[in-house]
Amino acid sequence: MESNILDRKQMASVRKRLKAEGRKVVFTNGCFDILHAGHVDYLSKARQLGDILIVGMNSDYSVKNIKGSLRPIIAESERAFLVANLKAVDYVTLFDENTPGELIDELVPDVLVKGADWKLENIVGRDTVEKNGGEVKTITFVSQQSTSKIIDTILERYSK
Repeated sequence: MESNILDRKQMASVRKRLKAEGRKVVFTNGCFDILHAGHVDYLSKARQLGDILIVGMNSDYSVKNIKGSLRPIIAESERAFLVANLKAVDYVTLFDENTPGELIDELVPDVLVKGADWKLENIVGRDTVEKNGGEVKTITFVSQQSTSKIIDTILERYSK
């Protein structure tokens, strides 16, 4: 079976084909370091906003830059494999930058999605998506779970 984890060039080519087919492409991004129920719920809701869900995933290099030298906990190849195999996710592509701005500029999704903890005016890629006729949406988190909380729980329980 063909992998749905694509490099940037492959992802751009697939996006071009999907656009020609008239498919509504949803894009979201994140580190997805320790996968949890909040991630799965969020991605499932994002997928419902279109025909195809592309997840831009921060590479190990990017995660270290934004989260610090102790992260990620899970290597990018494993994180990508886990997310790519979720029912809601059609494609995963990695990016090295601190934000997905350049990737969004290349893919120009029809719908850009972030968590409701982001103000619309602060969402990277919003301008690109809106000027090309797309929409930017936020999704409310139902689970207050986070990778940081999981790490804190593990440290609290096992550091004795």
